[in-house]
Order: sequence, then structure tokens, then C-alpha cells
Amino acid sequence: MEIVHRGAEAEIRRGCWLGREVIIKSRVPKNYRHADLDRSLRASRTRNEARLLHEARQLGVPTPIIYDIDGVTAEITMEDIRGRRVKDELRDASGERVDELCREIGRLIALLHRGGIVHGDLTTSNMIVADGRMWFIDFSLGARGAMLEEMGVDLHLLKEGFQSAHSTILDRFPVILGSYGQHFERAPEVIKKMREIEGRGRYT
Repeated sequence: MEIVHRGAEAEIRRGCWLGREVIIKSRVPKNYRHADLDRSLRASRTRNEARLLHEARQLGVPTPIIYDIDGVTAEITMEDIRGRRVKDELRDASGERVDELCREIGRLIALLHRGGIVHGDLTTSNMIVADGRMWFIDFSLGARGAMLEEMGVDLHLLKEGFQSAHSTILDRFPVILGSYGQHFERAPEVIKKMREIEGRGRYT
């Protein structure tokens, strides 16, 4: 199998499963944890991420289909979404295409938040354009039953990532928030919370 990414928390491999091209995400064991605790944590986090991917899909957010979950090895076998990262799409796009992508980012985040889900790591590297749609991936830091604060953190992290990766089009970030507001009735509260979180960072 081809190793796509090896990080501190997980290893991502590309392979074949029952004739399908798949991505296999394996959570890395942590030697500093007690072995039984480590196995339990990795199993529960694996199940949680798989559940979030499935629930996000039910809310209308394109996510990879889950084919298999192995709690013993802490592995998720899922659909391989072949496309370009939104990070790269935004880097190469201009004008209306940038706004189109930003509007879709805002709409999909709104669908998640309306359903009480936060992604936890909203960056344009965790969004893929494929088959004429935008897909969200990597819900390893996500959660359900989200409160206003967690939704505000989601948007704050997205804005920080946008400032870092897309500084030349930072003036288009309001397009994301505008679309978010069109699709989520509590958007004004969340955006207010996002700005409050930004303020905390400036004065600490």
C-alpha cells in the first residue's frame, strides 16, 4: 500500500479493498500511554470519526463513504476522494471562481453547524474539490452536540488558516461568512462569538 501521509496521530495509506480504491486511516499507538488505555482511546476516537463522517453526509455535506471500521487496529477504510485540495484551487483561482468556492465553504459549514456538528480542524487542506462537488475530510477533531463556543472556534480556526494560506484573497473571507449566514439561522451569534474569540487572542 502507498503511504499518503504519516503524522503524529495517524498514518494514511492508499490501497484496494474488495475491488475498490480506498483510503485507510490508522491511528498511531502512543507508547507513553498505558497499553489498554491507548487501545481504548484509539478505538473510541476511530469510531467517533467514522460516525461524524457518516452523520455529516446525512446532513448534506459530501464526505467519504465508510466501508469498514476496525476498533482493534483503530483503522477506518473509506472511499478515496481523488481531487484537488481547496487550498490549491483557491491559490490558482481568481475572480468569480474564488467567490464560488468561498460560498460553498460557507454553505457546507452552515449545514454542519445546523446539525450540531463541528469539524474541529477547518482548513482548506481538509476540503477537496472532486466530481463537481466540495468534500470535507478528516473529522478526527470533530464533535457533535456543539455549543456556540465550539462553532465560533470552528470559524476562528478557518479564518486563521485563511490568513496564513490565502493572505492575498483575505478580503474574500466575508464571502464565506455571508454564505454561512444565508444557510444558518444562528450565524450572527456564531460570528459574534468568533470575533469575541479573536479578541481574546489579541489581549493575551
